[in-house]
Amino acid sequence: MRILLDTHILFWSMCMEEKLPQPILSWINDPENEVFYSSASVWEIVIKHSKNPTAMPVDGNTFVSGCIKAGFTPLAIENRHVLAVSGLERKKGEPPHNDPFDRVLIAQAKTEEMTLITHDGLLAGYGEQCVLTI
Repeated sequence: MRILLDTHILFWSMCMEEKLPQPILSWINDPENEVFYSSASVWEIVIKHSKNPTAMPVDGNTFVSGCIKAGFTPLAIENRHVLAVSGLERKKGEPPHNDPFDRVLIAQAKTEEMTLITHDGLLAGYGEQCVLTI
């Protein structure tokens, strides 16, 4: 399985593994699965850390080093990923969701035929098969 981890799941896998359900840990640690991290997550961490280092104690370099140490594969943001964002639509009646980082993660997972693992329940409102909310 090709798995894309959202920013929270990546952070938890490095710093707060106890927050992850056992099945997700098993998928992440299964050598048959290829686990990816997106440039969007690195960008999000850099912004959050620079705005409030107390709330986001991990800086971008430490985050990337942790992803590499974990054996995760980097996924660059390409034009086709950004263009795929325009095809994402919220299901009728779903609350608004305005996080551009999450939207590009969904587009990347959909475009690359990956499963996006997220903790954000709002992402299910897009109705995309590639999103798995824990």
